[in-house]
Formats: sequence, C-alpha cells, structure tokens
Amino acid sequence: MLLVPPPSPPLIPAANFTPSRRHVRLPRRVLATPAAASSEVDAFTQYSGYLFELSSSEAESLTEYKISRIAAIYQKKPFILLRRLFQTATTLGKWFALRYYDSITDRGDLMFEVRAAELRKILVQLGPAYIKIAQAISSRPDLIPPSYLDELSLLQDRIAPFSTEVAFDIIEQELKLPIDALFSEISPEPVAAASLGQVYQARLRSSGKVVAIKVQRPGVRAAISLDILILRFLAGVIRRAGKFNTDLQSVVDEWASSLFREMNYITEAENGVKFRQLYGSIKDVVVPEMYAGQTTRKVLTMQWVEGQKLAEVKDLYIIEVGVYCSFNQLLECGFYHADPHPGNLLRTYDGKLAYLDFGMMGEFKQELRDGFIEACLHLVNRDYDALAIDFVTLGLLPPTADKEAVTEALTGVFRNAVSRGIRNISFGDLLGNLGTTMYKFKFRIPSYFSLVIRSLAVLEGIAINVNPNYKVLGSTYPWIARKVLTDSSPKLKSSLQALLYEDGVFRIDRLESLLSESLRARMERVSVEKQVEDDSKMVIQQMLSFALNEKGAFVREILVEELAKGLDALGLATLESITSAMTANLPFRPNPISSMTDDDITNLRTLRRFVLLLSGPQQTETPASQQLPEGVGSKDGQKQFSDQVAFLPYGLVSGQELQPLLSAIFELPQASQQVLLRLPADVAGKLASRVVARIVRRTFL
Repeated sequence: MLLVPPPSPPLIPAANFTPSRRHVRLPRRVLATPAAASSEVDAFTQYSGYLFELSSSEAESLTEYKISRIAAIYQKKPFILLRRLFQTATTLGKWFALRYYDSITDRGDLMFEVRAAELRKILVQLGPAYIKIAQAISSRPDLIPPSYLDELSLLQDRIAPFSTEVAFDIIEQELKLPIDALFSEISPEPVAAASLGQVYQARLRSSGKVVAIKVQRPGVRAAISLDILILRFLAGVIRRAGKFNTDLQSVVDEWASSLFREMNYITEAENGVKFRQLYGSIKDVVVPEMYAGQTTRKVLTMQWVEGQKLAEVKDLYIIEVGVYCSFNQLLECGFYHADPHPGNLLRTYDGKLAYLDFGMMGEFKQELRDGFIEACLHLVNRDYDALAIDFVTLGLLPPTADKEAVTEALTGVFRNAVSRGIRNISFGDLLGNLGTTMYKFKFRIPSYFSLVIRSLAVLEGIAINVNPNYKVLGSTYPWIARKVLTDSSPKLKSSLQALLYEDGVFRIDRLESLLSESLRARMERVSVEKQVEDDSKMVIQQMLSFALNEKGAFVREILVEELAKGLDALGLATLESITSAMTANLPFRPNPISSMTDDDITNLRTLRRFVLLLSGPQQTETPASQQLPEGVGSKDGQKQFSDQVAFLPYGLVSGQELQPLLSAIFELPQASQQVLLRLPADVAGKLASRVVARIVRRTFL
C-alpha cells in the first residue's frame, strides 16, 4: 500500500455528504470519481467480476489460505474454472503472440512502449495475483527494460480505483457507523489505489488526527483464490516436466499464505504494531501508528505519512538506512517486511525512511538466521567446504549430497565473483551463476527462502535505481561482521572460532578483515554521502573500544590467548638473539641450533601483525625489510632470523608506529581503560602457563 502521491487532494467535511448525524444512507452522488478516471474504474470488475460470484458461506471459508477449501469450492464451479483458464491463456497468449510478431517483422523497438502499456492493462484486468508478481519484477531495473519498468511501476500505486461509493459503503458496514460520525474530513476520491485496496485521507472526529483509510477491493479474495489454484496446478506440472528439485507448489503455498494474510487488515495492523515496536526506534526510520479501534478485516486505519517514493529520489543515505533496517529484520529479530517494493517505502520530507503496508511479512527462525550469517562468512572467506555444509543447514541441499563434489562446484561458481571483493559482489549475479549447480546437485528452494530472497532482491533493485553499482551484500556485510564479532550466540561464537583458526593456526588476516568491515557499519549521513575516511587515530579508538567493551569479550579472550603465544615466541627469539650475540666472538663457536618451531615463528609474525593492526590501517602492510623470514629449518633462515630479532621489540615495531596507539589509549573511556589495565595480568597468567608447559615438555619429554 502506498499512501501519498503528493500533492494530496483537499480534505472536505464529511458532514457535507449527509444532512444529519443520523444513521441514514449517505447521498454518494457527490463522491463519484471524476469522469476522466471513470473509464478505468472497474477494469478488474469488468473483465474478472464473474469470479466474485460466491455464496456468503463460501466467501467466509476463504478467510485464510487452505488449498483444500479452495479446491472444494471450485470443484462445484467447473465452468468458472474453465472460463478463467481460457481467459488467462488467451489474454496472455495474444500478447506473447504480438510480441513474437513484432520481433519477426522488425517492429520490436517501434512497438516496445505500446506492448508495455498493453501488458500493464492486461495485468490489471486479470487481477491482484498477477499484479503482485509484476510488482516484484518492477523493482529490478537491472532486469527489466525501461519502458516496461515505467509501466509496471504504475501497478505499485496507480491502478484504476473502484467506486468511491462502494468504498464508503464498505467503511460504514465494517465500522458500524456513518462516515460523518467517524471522520470530520475525508478526501472525495482515493489518493492511491493498489492491487488489494485503495486509500483515502481523513481526519478522525474523535481525536482530530489525520489518518489513512485503506479499503479492500471487492472480490479480491475470490479472484486470488482461483488464480492460486491454477498457478499451483501449473507449478506441479512444470516441476514434473522440468524435473525440478524444488517443490514449486510449496513455494506457491508460501506466497499464497502471505498473500492471504495481507488481505486480513486486522493481521496487517498487528504486524504494523509489532514492526513499530521492533524497528520504530532505529534512527531515521518511520513506522506509522495503527488504529486498532477503527480497523477490521476489510478496513485499515493508520497514521498518515507524507513523502516521496524512493524511485523518485536519489538519496543513497536512505538506501543505507533501508539496508540497516533490513539487516535488523532478517538477522537480528527475524520478523521482516517481505514486500519492500518502492510503493511501500517513502522518503519523508524531513529525510527519513517510512515503511508502509505490513500485510506481507515473514518469519526467519534463529537457526536459519545463524546459518545465513555463517554462509555469508564462509562465502567471503572462500571456505567452500563449510559453505556446502551451510547449504544443508539452510535446507538448500539434501543431507545425502556429495559434499566434495558440491564444494568443487561452488568453488567454480563463486571464485570469480568473490575475487572482486565483498563490496563488488552482486546479489543477482550470485543467484544467476548458481543456476546450473542448483540443478545438478538437486538444490531445493525452501518455501521460507523464497520470501527472503525476494526481499533482498527487491531491496537491491531499489538501490540500483539510485546507484547502478550498488551491492546490497557489500553494504550488509559490515553489519554481519559486527554481529559475528559481538553476538553472544554459542553457535556464532563457535563459527567465529572455526573461522579464525584454520587447522589450528590463528588467521589474523581474517580477524583484520572482520574488524575493518565492522568499522564500515555506520549510519551517520555524512559517512554515507561523503564516504569520509577515518584517520588512524579514530580507527584505533574504534578497534580498542570494541575489544574492551562487554560485547567484545569473546574476541578479547582470543586476542589475549594469541598475544600470550606471541610474547612467548618473542621471549624465545630474544633469548636466542642474546645468546647468539654473546657467543659470536668465541674461538670455538658452536653451530647455532634454533629451539624455535614453525609454530613459534607463526606466533611471532602474528604478534607483529597484531601490533601493526592496532597502529592504524595504513600500517598493516609490512615492509619487506621488516618481514620475518621463511625457512626456519635452514641455517640461513635461522641466521637471518637471529639478526632481525636482535634488540626486540624494536624488530617488531618502531616507536613512530606505536604513537597513534598510545595516543588513542589515553582518550579511551574510563571503563575501557580499566578493562585495559586488567589485560596485562590476564596475558601474564596465560604466558606463565605456556612457559611452564614448555619447560616440562623439554625436561621430561
């Protein structure tokens, strides 16, 4: 539902339509829509009105989606079913035939806009089920030609309205009061009309607040029910004929269930209240208030919100707000807006993002949210073995799938995309490249996943309209990285541990990547619009603040452990360096035999990289002259190593490199400084344990 293509029509006193406040039938003649619009008013009813012919008991049985009930109704109405099949096949078949004729007669370009307009009119005639499909497609400017995009985008909020007289009758019947008793003012015609209903602007007589009144189109439930029955049958035929692994009928069922929930405005109001509670406090997000007392299954009353559709503005910050809010919906709370097309999102005149229409919502369970996060982590870090397991967790692959073969296939599919970097990965490209592999290894698309994919794909489509190079995954990953580093979930802690330790070796490069990405997770408008780069001091402060706060406790434990390992290796290296220097001038100098293992050298490299990481992002590249040598086992390598670590710690870092770190420490909050002061004792304890273990091992083993 969209509320307002400005300017809004003027509100007029409701009392103008009736001589008194008595419960009498209002004279609707003055409320008729303008003659200019009357030719299109009943396009849906004119062509598909025969679908409305249900008894009251049949109509009441369709309050929720149950395919068995729908099938039982239309088994008794075979002629209506056949008529609808014939109407749909001939209407769409004629259009496709004309498109084919245009292509073979070289008139494709000439007739492009004409055919686009014809398709829009056909979809309006066929009704809401087909309009809903077109709405999702119209949000992808990277997939749809501009002429079709312009026409299909009109289906989001500019469908020809039904009679205002009928709409006001529905309001009175549902709310049990005459119009002038409910509202002191109301717009004489709808301000917007969508597939399931149309919207009026009004002022509540009881409170004086300006509200939006959404009224459901007559007959939509019956029309959608029959169309879903047909689409579900066709989905089964297509699956058997094409030997698809995905249960297409379940996908249709999931979509149909959400569509039926969307047609119950009481459910939509409850969804709106929940959405407002969960996300209404997010900075620059607006969620309208719902008025449950003036809401029924067919009439919804909510706070009036004014603004511009996202397709009409070029505001990248608003897109970033939408990405962050979507992250919270999908991966924090699991309650998400499953229909975020441009007609349901507004940029308010004070620069905020307003969500409208809460009929189509989805639930993302905790285990699936964790699985989705793990899949993103493993994809970015090119861990295709783990990614194959994630696909099983998410229900995309059967447990019996050949994991090695899947890993090899995924490597081939994603290698090129991931090599361009997380910020350049297109969500659409990933899905497109995966097609052949999905068919070969019997991938399935779980019913829940179709709504999640649709939500993300539509969001990326909206963003592409603002910035053609925008990547939703690249903008979401910083929030994913921050969640992985700070979440208290045992499963995500385990995932982080597995990610940072590969074959028992600490991968500090992965920690660097997660930290640097998490620092991009900001919502300040200036950081989005100007892409301001942080200086070293600010980055160091952010890293320290993260590591020293309560949410960074788990990562802090890992860092303390690795710091102890590094200092242990540093002590050994220093001892060997001093010993080598003292024996250098002896006449019978023994051949130097290093007691340091490959693990010790790795730990020393990690220590240096860790200190450089805290010295600022520009310092993370280690000059060749300062790199610790490879080839530990060779005499040359040992000699080079001994020379380089002489008088450590100067061989690890310089005073100049440590200056930003020391400066940032003094500016930390008091609480963080107290945590920092306790760290030396923690490191010393772990270091002492390692030294004792080493002595025992070398003495008795």
